[in-house]
Amino acid sequence: MLRDYLVLSKPGIIMGNLIAAGAGYFLAAQGHVQFAVLSSVLLGTALVIASGCVLNNYIDRDIDSKMRRTQYRLRTFARVGTRPALVFGATIGSLGLMVLAWGTNVLAVGFAALGFWVYVVLYSLVYKRSSIHGTLIGSLSGACPPIIGYVAARGQFDTGAAILLATFCFWQIPHSYAIAIYRFDDYKAANIPVLPVAVGVQKARKHMIAYIIAFAAAVLMLSLFGYTGAFYSLIMGSISLYWLYLAKVGYQVEAEQQLWAKRQFMLSIIAITAFSILISLDYVLSGPAQSLILLQS
Repeated sequence: MLRDYLVLSKPGIIMGNLIAAGAGYFLAAQGHVQFAVLSSVLLGTALVIASGCVLNNYIDRDIDSKMRRTQYRLRTFARVGTRPALVFGATIGSLGLMVLAWGTNVLAVGFAALGFWVYVVLYSLVYKRSSIHGTLIGSLSGACPPIIGYVAARGQFDTGAAILLATFCFWQIPHSYAIAIYRFDDYKAANIPVLPVAVGVQKARKHMIAYIIAFAAAVLMLSLFGYTGAFYSLIMGSISLYWLYLAKVGYQVEAEQQLWAKRQFMLSIIAITAFSILISLDYVLSGPAQSLILLQS
């Protein structure tokens, strides 16, 4: 039974978002880590995300029944029961916000609540089912975890936070479209109006290229504004260029589109993982915040 509750909370999504939340914290902390705050960020964020995933599973029961890769969720829901699952989701979500309120600050709580609301209400209930722009709306919720970590450490939403938010928003579009293309038949069967299904793979591919370029520009902005160092720029610049190359040149014929989409998906994971690791380690101790202090002293 405990395993069923864990499945409903989507542990893979939780882990990916915790890496992002931790990265946001380390970028903002610039080496001055407060472990009590970091622990609160990770635990609180994990609980809020798990809550959103449980409620998303409840909302998407009709969709999951039509998609081969998600049909197992219906069996899991049947074993747990609808009411216990909803109580579980609401409880852990409330606990997550309480942990963030106790251990961080009002900005971190606000971004956690924003991410939850966008994911559960705007994305899951409305735009996912009715608009080709659902992915764009949902990208905002996916970009909130690193901002939770960032504002918890720095106590403000500044230029670094804005760049971080844009980076994760831009990244999610080609990542999500790659999944939709790879699982094209599932999305079509469920009648989800995601861009590759609604207007075609070639149109979606053009959008992916545009967002990969935007992602590349955003990641390099961190160095331009003095938040990260040269090693970060070299690695992320190289990964971004290769991702763009694969998106533009790697696609050849329609018969290979699933293989191409799978490669796009894998490279998107590599890109965001490398980004998260590098901003955690290759920060600049004499970055904008400390430089301002030196100028004022």
